[in-house]
Amino acid sequence: MVDAYLQMASLLVVALLFGGMLLFSAGFAAFLFKYLPPAEVRMLLRKAFPPFYLFVIFSSGLATALSFLFDPFSATLMAVVALTTIPARQVLMPAINQATDSGFKKRFLWLHGFSVVLTLGHIVLAAIALIQLGSR
Repeated sequence: MVDAYLQMASLLVVALLFGGMLLFSAGFAAFLFKYLPPAEVRMLLRKAFPPFYLFVIFSSGLATALSFLFDPFSATLMAVVALTTIPARQVLMPAINQATDSGFKKRFLWLHGFSVVLTLGHIVLAAIALIQLGSR
């Protein structure tokens, strides 16, 4: 009985993570760029990304803990998301901001591109875990 509750909780947390990442990365930024001047969007996104990364770290960490005993594969995927989001938040995000502030456009484009690919990878890993957990 406890396993069934852990499975359901894990499924719900991964679904929240998947939906949250997808909405933030595909919807929120596009919405902002449509309705606000670029300078305001940049400042707002700088303030939004630290909590977003904390959301990803916490959610994927919780999903790892909840699914560890009954689905090691999904737990591993979620652990990868959590562990790779920490340096994204602590190293990559400040490097992107510093490149922008210093006017290093090529460096910004490369770092930002890397962060986009990383986030897309996280979304894919969450989707795989969601499918895996939902099929149990």
